[in-house]
Amino acid sequence: MTETEAKEWLTTSLGVSRETMESLDAFVAFLKRESASQNLIAASTIEDIWSRHIVDSAQLLTFMDQSRPETKWLDLGSGAGFPGLIIALLTNFEVTLVESRARRIEYLQRAVGMLDIGGRVTVMGMPLERMKTAPFSVISARAFAPLPKLFELAARFSHNNTLWLLPKGRNAAAEWDDVKTVWDGAFSVKQSITDADAGILVGTLVGKRTGGGNAGAKGQKP
Repeated sequence: MTETEAKEWLTTSLGVSRETMESLDAFVAFLKRESASQNLIAASTIEDIWSRHIVDSAQLLTFMDQSRPETKWLDLGSGAGFPGLIIALLTNFEVTLVESRARRIEYLQRAVGMLDIGGRVTVMGMPLERMKTAPFSVISARAFAPLPKLFELAARFSHNNTLWLLPKGRNAAAEWDDVKTVWDGAFSVKQSITDADAGILVGTLVGKRTGGGNAGAKGQKP
């Protein structure tokens, strides 16, 4: 997917407005400036930000019902803002970005201010272990942790209807196969539109099958 094709996909497949495209343009420019002083994204992807990062994040919206205005989205290890900041720009969802690295926290806070989305976006500058338990409608994580650790840390923020959207690259199916004897849930692997070899785990989590209880995966829809 070229950069032109990526922008066309956003407008034709997701119906992104001109105003939102302008906000995305502003964010891309901001990201490029910031990347000159800290390693936010791989240098090899700087010239392919729209396809490798923007659309790669935005495609997660195609796996969910976007008509739910009450959606509360938890993004783990937000880093440079993918996918959390992109989801916030493309929707009216309440988005919580979890990031523990000091420079990334400060970067995310400035990005949220620059984009004027502070009313809906919260930057939780702390390890996930220190975050107060609360239910979320959607949980996303891009290169946050291997699936066993991710579920151990994040299951307490999930209920039976929480949708998990987890880009996992080529190892998506293998990671789920490795943990499904321990964790009870229903996940499928969706192919990424930006990388034919990459998979996205999409599904719901009930909790641990044995030894460790239900890990906070049951609750009321937020």
